[in-house]
Amino acid sequence: MAGLAWLIPLLPLASWLYIGLPSHRASTRYDRVGIGAVGIAFLLSLGVLWDVIRGGSAAASFTWAVHGSTAITIGYQVDGLTAVMLVVVTLVSLMVQVYSLGYMHGDRRYKRYYAVLSLFTFAMLGLVLADNLLLLYIFWELVGLSSYLLIGHWFEDPANVRAANKAFLTTRAGDVAMFIGIMILFSQTGTFAFGELGELAQAGAISAQALALGAILLFAGAVGKSAQFPLHVWLPDAMAGPTPVSALIHAATMVAAGVYLVGRAYPVFAASPEAMQVVAWIGGITAIFAATMALVQADIKKVLAYSTVSQLGYMMLGLGLGGYTAGLFHLITHAFFKALLFLGSGSVIHATGTQDMHQMGGLIRKMPITGWTWIIGSAALAGIPPLAGFWSKDEILLTAYYANPTLFWIGVVAAAMTAFYITRATWLTFFGAPRDAERYAQVQESPRVMTVPLVILAVLAATVGFLGAPPLGAPFAQLVHFGEVHHLEMTSVVTWGVTAAWVLGVLVALAIYAGGWISRQRIISGLRPVYTLLKNRYYIDDAYDYLFVKGSIGLAYVVGWLDRVVVDGIVNGVAAITRWFADATGLFDREVVDGAVNGVADGVSVGSQAFRRLQSGLVQSYILAMAVTVVLGLAIFVIGG
Repeated sequence: MAGLAWLIPLLPLASWLYIGLPSHRASTRYDRVGIGAVGIAFLLSLGVLWDVIRGGSAAASFTWAVHGSTAITIGYQVDGLTAVMLVVVTLVSLMVQVYSLGYMHGDRRYKRYYAVLSLFTFAMLGLVLADNLLLLYIFWELVGLSSYLLIGHWFEDPANVRAANKAFLTTRAGDVAMFIGIMILFSQTGTFAFGELGELAQAGAISAQALALGAILLFAGAVGKSAQFPLHVWLPDAMAGPTPVSALIHAATMVAAGVYLVGRAYPVFAASPEAMQVVAWIGGITAIFAATMALVQADIKKVLAYSTVSQLGYMMLGLGLGGYTAGLFHLITHAFFKALLFLGSGSVIHATGTQDMHQMGGLIRKMPITGWTWIIGSAALAGIPPLAGFWSKDEILLTAYYANPTLFWIGVVAAAMTAFYITRATWLTFFGAPRDAERYAQVQESPRVMTVPLVILAVLAATVGFLGAPPLGAPFAQLVHFGEVHHLEMTSVVTWGVTAAWVLGVLVALAIYAGGWISRQRIISGLRPVYTLLKNRYYIDDAYDYLFVKGSIGLAYVVGWLDRVVVDGIVNGVAAITRWFADATGLFDREVVDGAVNGVADGVSVGSQAFRRLQSGLVQSYILAMAVTVVLGLAIFVIGG
């Protein structure tokens, strides 16, 4: 079955092509086409995983282009990490597409929505299967395009357009650095293939400076895609898109691409201590930084958004400190419980019509399936044993304890904050008295097409952690590992530290919001500067807005002034001097001079209008122009080679 893995991404690709075809057949169920394609892809992924568990593997490549003596190949590879990710991506995508039958029912762009979902799934599966950095980068960019289209699905709302543009442009900043890193590594090795790059890096065949710089720039792409500090700002705003999109892109797949990249190119990173330190510290800072902002959010999806940023930080922390299996296992467990929480929030929003938790309360009585599945996902996120998050987060913190005590305690504090903010969100949403009686009266449980995916994901959030449990032999570590498999010895400091973190977080949240023993208002008043700082997200978004958005607009005004005053002034001055000279000397006929000057002006005007049409301001047009340029460039590259 592993040899058939290349078929898996082709199924959603075919679905995208079919759904995207112009058609006037109103009876066509495009949603069923998308669900059927990803459902078959999921079954094939299970077959591939079973084959890999039994010792199977597969790889194939072909020459894509030849330049001089260098042959550039592209292909696919299937190993333990690939097989697991194929199952995760297809399963979560399947759950999201089924859930969307209810959530997106009646949407005016229902067909387009399912088409882009299929395109996104194809791009993510292609990224997972890619056997080299160049092919991965192509799918990496396609994932970014698909994300942009899904975030801006309701583009009639300017806020959604701004969120889509912000996500696209912010991640592009990391992607540019990533591409430079890829080229640095290629210039040193002459190959893009992960296997060859890893072997050369581990053998010391790449200079230490080039390796460190290339790996850090490669990581910059992961910082953008996985919303790590300081490129984290796009992900919370991306919650403006449909909630199923949030579950698919910003919990389980797209943001996971950055972590997957570090895992796939891990031999390169592991050969550079400097790069590993950067990965670890960026991860640790992001974990606690995002957790602090989640503490004060009123929007249920914003809580989950900052939680996602924080948990991705945990994954990077583990990978950077040498916990290859721990970081990637948290990627897998997080995919299930965070997708569950996002879809659970969507069920709540669908029923209440609001995202503000302060307008909710008592919903578990009206929505028991949504409520109890949410509680399971919340407990898994908080790291409460024996749920999924407990096993994976503990492995990361155990790795940190032995590798870097400072980062270990940062992780423990972030874990306590995680337990606090998810308990707070759970109580405000599902327990206590309803805070909006009129809204509460209209609430009812979501339809089965939405609750069944919640139940399936809840079962996985409760059980998948056992695949990494050391007492059970840690099957995940046996399947996905770097070097020899070994288990760190659990210490009492880690055990009690982690336990105290989630217990303290849960109890403090209940003391404030359930029992009222600690005054919320008194805390806010006493810590007003801190509260204001967190509510305003450390003013980083404002700084970026002034520096990049308003800065770009200001630069445009300066350039416009130079064009009108300086450039036009020179042109008009030359024309005036020419006319004066013609009148003063009588060497030229005035009508001839005026005709020449006007002719030049008309020519410049026509040319400027032609170039002006190229600057439409439509991102879609720029993407199309970029794609055409890439195709032409490749054609020239192949022919010239």
